[in-house]
Amino acid sequence: MKDFIYNNMYTAPAPLIIFCNPDAANFLSVRFKANTNLQTDVSKLEAIIKKDNPGYPVEYKFVDQEFDQYFKAETLIGKLAGVFALLAIVISCLGLFGLAAYMAEKRTKEIGIRKVLGASAAGMAALLSKDFLLLVSISCVIAFPVALWLMHKWLLDFEYRIAIRWWIFFAAGALAILIALLTVSCQTFKAALSNPVKSLRTE
Repeated sequence: MKDFIYNNMYTAPAPLIIFCNPDAANFLSVRFKANTNLQTDVSKLEAIIKKDNPGYPVEYKFVDQEFDQYFKAETLIGKLAGVFALLAIVISCLGLFGLAAYMAEKRTKEIGIRKVLGASAAGMAALLSKDFLLLVSISCVIAFPVALWLMHKWLLDFEYRIAIRWWIFFAAGALAILIALLTVSCQTFKAALSNPVKSLRTE
């Protein structure tokens, strides 16, 4: 028969011999049909077993629940990673927002002069956002190879594993740029739409 996982989730199945010995049978494996009423089928199975073996209680476990126990640690790590990733995004957005406010304040006169010379609000917003996009792009270039190496190293612990697709990093980079743009857009558009007369009067 084809290989199947029965002993360890992280290694290949070890050699196994299956033989028939009814006298040593302690467990019964049952596979129900798909799209069936599980509760009804389990009740029917309990009635049959109690009829043939009334001296012992019926105890059962579901294979999917037992299988999930093997990955309990990975599930917990995934949840913790999600929480810390969300915290990191929030902290990064706060830093970007503060940096955008500082840059807009620092370039107040430049913004006023450019607007007097005919620069559009959209062009000014793009000019102010360009520096932040450059920083986010550089951080992606540094982070992606490190993330790829760490993910590959982690997946090596599993005998059966998925392949790391390139589009995951592309999507992550696009999402990071989008979040950065949304974070700084408030400050950039506020600065771009400000009155150039007030900007030029600023000391």
